[in-house]
Amino acid sequence: MLDQVAFDIETTGFDVDDEVTVVGFAMPLGVRVFVQTAGRTAGDVEASVKARLSETLVNVSTHTDEAALLAAVATFVRDRIHDAETLLIAFNGEVWNGGFDLPFLRSRYAAREMAWPFDVAYADVLPVISDRFNTTVDGEEQRGLAAVYELLGDGTYSGIDPFDDSAAAVTAFEEGQFDELVCHNLADILRTQALGRVAERYCGKAEFNVKSLSPTRDA
Repeated sequence: MLDQVAFDIETTGFDVDDEVTVVGFAMPLGVRVFVQTAGRTAGDVEASVKARLSETLVNVSTHTDEAALLAAVATFVRDRIHDAETLLIAFNGEVWNGGFDLPFLRSRYAAREMAWPFDVAYADVLPVISDRFNTTVDGEEQRGLAAVYELLGDGTYSGIDPFDDSAAAVTAFEEGQFDELVCHNLADILRTQALGRVAERYCGKAEFNVKSLSPTRDA
């Protein structure tokens, strides 16, 4: 099985002109998070986050705007994830109700006429979990990341998240609460990583429906 790298993004909203505010990756040996500040002073976000996650290797960088964030992410992906042995995973990154993370990222890279950096194998964890595990509670299938993690995970990362839902991440960015915003993203990528590992243990390789994110034409 390929080494899984879980990722998740935060944004200012859902419209085509909204921006990416955070991109996080859960690597096999630690996490890497990029956050943009819209030109505001952020303080030492990494130190604040590390104080909350003392047992997790955390590296956080701040960037003045979305363009700088996307450029830094592109460099990181090309240097650290562009590998035949890596499988990028997300939870509903591109599946249910149109997905979210990948369509949003594609739109933002295209809007800024920046090259698409994800030349890598990819799989969405949501359909694997939904199709191959029982996540029904009181007659209703659970499809949200936090809810599914509570059912199939050990609950370790739930306490990291300062928000009850992802909508609060938009407000946190608007109010400059970068520490909380990053902690929310960390919770999501670590929950995605945990679910990916559960699926790895109990499902066959074919269940992951691995696809290539490589563009059909170079920039």
